[in-house]
Amino acid sequence: MSYQAWHDIIGGNSSILLIVDHASAFVPEDIDLAIDKRLYDEHVAVDKGVQTLGEQLCQALQCNGVFAAQSRLVVDLNRDENDFLGLMPAISDGYVIHGNTGLTADEKKARLSRFYHPYHQHIDDIIQKQRPRLIISLHSFTPCLKSDLNCYRPWQIGLLYNNDDRATQIAIPLLKQAQLVVGENEPYSGRILNTTMNRHAENNRIPYLLFEIRQDMLEEANTIGNWCAILKKVINETLTSLKNK
Repeated sequence: MSYQAWHDIIGGNSSILLIVDHASAFVPEDIDLAIDKRLYDEHVAVDKGVQTLGEQLCQALQCNGVFAAQSRLVVDLNRDENDFLGLMPAISDGYVIHGNTGLTADEKKARLSRFYHPYHQHIDDIIQKQRPRLIISLHSFTPCLKSDLNCYRPWQIGLLYNNDDRATQIAIPLLKQAQLVVGENEPYSGRILNTTMNRHAENNRIPYLLFEIRQDMLEEANTIGNWCAILKKVINETLTSLKNK
């Protein structure tokens, strides 16, 4: 069955490439996850708010964007391909994902071949052709895990990185100047969860910004617009600083 695991936005600014691994909650008809449909609106299925924010950022920055076209429950594109527990989770934040339980090795390989490998190869091809000066990775996180109601995450935005923090250390002060509560490698550590940026940014020695925005701050059109304005300014100033170094 023919299927494209991403959709692109084409812009004229080759300096920046924006990537959104968890943009969609879509599940192809021939995959039955056997879960309550309400879960498709939850963070276990999609990074809420990032599709709209990413599209607005591409327009504001006039840059290219790559957006995943299926739910992270089908395959999590920001996991190592050997991390089968994380790639196709049987349990996510306490929810059983019945359609992912008992997957055979061949079924897992089929999903990788259909979604994961084409998506990352497409990004590889874009980077080889475009050679961006800065890569933006856009995610969102839930304020509180349903499996741990006592764990409230106070950060409004986090910046994640593994070994290359060149862009991050420029951007953090800029975000703090905007009176934001900023987490460095919070609420997750980029030294653990950084697969897409490890492959496409760090391996190519391209500076990057991996933004994690709290989902309750991306619920309204006006707040998404505000985030777009803030991030546009931060991204442009970071890029200028990198060029001057």
